[in-house]
Amino acid sequence: MADEKTFNILDPFSSVDLGIADSADGIKQWAISNRDIIQPIKAVFNDIVVAIDTALNAVPPVIMLILITLIAWQAAGRRTAIVVGACLVALGFLDPNAWSLAMTTLAIVISAVIACFIIGLPLGILAAKNDTFEKILRPVLDLMQTIPAFVYLVPVVMLVGIGNVSGVIVTIIFALPPLIRLTSLGIRGVNPSVVEAARAFGANPRQILLKVELPLATPTILAGVNQTIMLSLSMVVIASMISVKGLGNEVLRAMGRLDAGKAIVGGLGIVILAIVLDRISQGMGQSGRERGHRHWWQGGPVGLFLRMTQGKNKNETTPPRTSKTSAES
Repeated sequence: MADEKTFNILDPFSSVDLGIADSADGIKQWAISNRDIIQPIKAVFNDIVVAIDTALNAVPPVIMLILITLIAWQAAGRRTAIVVGACLVALGFLDPNAWSLAMTTLAIVISAVIACFIIGLPLGILAAKNDTFEKILRPVLDLMQTIPAFVYLVPVVMLVGIGNVSGVIVTIIFALPPLIRLTSLGIRGVNPSVVEAARAFGANPRQILLKVELPLATPTILAGVNQTIMLSLSMVVIASMISVKGLGNEVLRAMGRLDAGKAIVGGLGIVILAIVLDRISQGMGQSGRERGHRHWWQGGPVGLFLRMTQGKNKNETTPPRTSKTSAES
């Protein structure tokens, strides 16, 4: 036959076909015929994204700006709160639609980060406790981090279709590995003498994990959360290719129309949102020493409210001083 090629030992690749493309096409057909199995999972993700998006866009922009600034003050201090507040004001003035698009993007990122935390934290703990599981999981995480982000779009679209849910699932796959790795690293990095001391005082493995290892590994785990948030934002523009709404879709549409102004507005919006989330998540990951050996509720607006309340209670409970009258003297 004319299409048959003779085997050439110097160029064996052109004459050998393993049928990988045909096998992948068979997976595509299976995914299309079994979409009903995925629909319940899609419905759950869709409900979560819609609920968060509706809640964020229902709050007036000024109120939301104040709330996020207060959260930044509580998590990272007054200076960070000022930076976050200024960034949010700049975001609002970029474009009349920039705020609503940013809230939609934030809803997708929050949904993906919550799912990553629910999946990644147990896997990270298991990888820290089981060396065999960690060895099996490591090449899987390497594969997830090295595969180009565009490759994730094809199988997810085949299974789920296009839309925000597909964007959340793609973002989860892309942003999950750092949280698993840093959770495992944080728990493995806990001082063994501290664990031995807890075991000597009669703590069981569950108590050691919850009261010793996880609290000491919290800064490292929150660093993983920070990386997950940043990777989620980096997927915003790529995921917009499968009809994911938000700032990324604005950038993609502007690129298609060669509209430099809209592209710059969308890009700056993503950058500003990344700065805000990065500063807040970094503040949450501060250690007790960086906080001045204070609990989180002893600073920020919560600490200010508690100090004002305690001062008011002290003034109410202190009896007034009585001065001696001239008759007594």
